[in-house]
Amino acid sequence: MTPRRHAQRGFTLIELIMVIVIGAVLAATLAVFLRPAFDSWIALRTRAELSHQATNALRRMRDDVRAAVPNSIRSPGSQCIELVPTLTGARLRRDVDSQIVGAMPLDTSTATAQFDVMTAFSTTPAVGDFVVIDNQNPGDVYSGSNRAVITAVPSAPPNPAFGRYRVSVASTQFPAGYQGNRMVVVPNSQQAVFYVCEGADGTLDASGNGKGVLARLSRYGFNSGYPGSCPSAASGEVLATSVKSCRFIYDPAQGATQQSGFVSMQIEITRNAESAGLVVGAHVANVP
Repeated sequence: MTPRRHAQRGFTLIELIMVIVIGAVLAATLAVFLRPAFDSWIALRTRAELSHQATNALRRMRDDVRAAVPNSIRSPGSQCIELVPTLTGARLRRDVDSQIVGAMPLDTSTATAQFDVMTAFSTTPAVGDFVVIDNQNPGDVYSGSNRAVITAVPSAPPNPAFGRYRVSVASTQFPAGYQGNRMVVVPNSQQAVFYVCEGADGTLDASGNGKGVLARLSRYGFNSGYPGSCPSAASGEVLATSVKSCRFIYDPAQGATQQSGFVSMQIEITRNAESAGLVVGAHVANVP
């Protein structure tokens, strides 16, 4: 007998329609339940990125504030703040010791070109960096009345009893009568620094992004006059974009002793209508 051949059978029209209907139902179900979850994940990731950017920007600013020359912070408005960051500091020799002949203390009664330092620098200053001593007023370090250029890399003095280093500077008469024994070093690569928040007016553009930037300006020199307004951020290092708002407030006499300042830093960054805000405070010692 010849074997029977089974006829090959395909999908019927009704079966195809059923597959299409079931696929449409599944697609609609996925769209209803998964799309919000996906959108929520995207929004969470955006907020995390904005928070990271805000944290990094204000951490950079906070570190400069904490390391600023005492009494060097100037704030012409709530959108910017100026300061003079330091590289290192040390204790210098202030008094003549009759038992140590040849030591070179800081003499504030006359111009000084060399003096001995008693403690180690955390970072060795370079030629061209600045020594700052006794910054009682914000304008002093900017005008240069207590600032001198280092003319040689600090070296060991002839006798270890003199101190750790002998520092050579351009001949300068530092503030007369200074009774402290502290000095700080300002790096020539930075000089004065301005943090400027520009364009952050509290509104968003058509894409739901903040309109401002936070920038750090440096190496523009020292301006003796108190700034009357915030400078342009165009030439600065951009620390944050899509900034919706920011606010920097400096209190030069925080606390009962009136010897420490406090800077409040606030920033809000918005991108695609998602926002992240951060407020950071930093104390600054104002005792030279």
